[in-house]
Amino acid sequence: MFSIRNATTDDIALIRELSFKIWPQTYAAIISKEQIDYMMKLMYSKTSLQKQMMQGSQFIIAYDNEEPVGFAAYQETAPAVFKLLKIYVLLSQQGKGTGKFIIAHIVEKIKSKNAEALQLQVNRNNNARFFYEKLGFQILKEINLDIGNGFFMNDYVMQLSLGPEAKKKNFEKLNGE
Repeated sequence: MFSIRNATTDDIALIRELSFKIWPQTYAAIISKEQIDYMMKLMYSKTSLQKQMMQGSQFIIAYDNEEPVGFAAYQETAPAVFKLLKIYVLLSQQGKGTGKFIIAHIVEKIKSKNAEALQLQVNRNNNARFFYEKLGFQILKEINLDIGNGFFMNDYVMQLSLGPEAKKKNFEKLNGE
């Protein structure tokens, strides 16, 4: 049985542990080991995670029974627009509905804040793009972000519309109807 709880700075060690189990395997076939190492330091150091939390990123941890199996972070980036900053689940959990459960949880939380859209970025070579499309996300544009050290994030920006017309359709996708 899946459950989710909000994370705090006390959970940084757990988030880092999960990220080191998930991140390198997720991106090994997409970007270089050097870029993975650079991005891990950039985004998942203790200091970076503390800063992200202090700047308003809401981290959550997903559990399968009592075992932590993934995490996500989201934040409002414009009025009524939220961004899914991170979502990662253990490889052993993929295909079990964990990611869908996490996104459904986030959608419920942001709908209560009158959100009209949930956006995310996904590497253009990451097969997760198809998972997001299955849940109703649509590609808005392609971006190439210079993240330093000669590395770039070559991503799609995707969006799940939560406006009145889209709500019913997306709710059905997220809830398996």
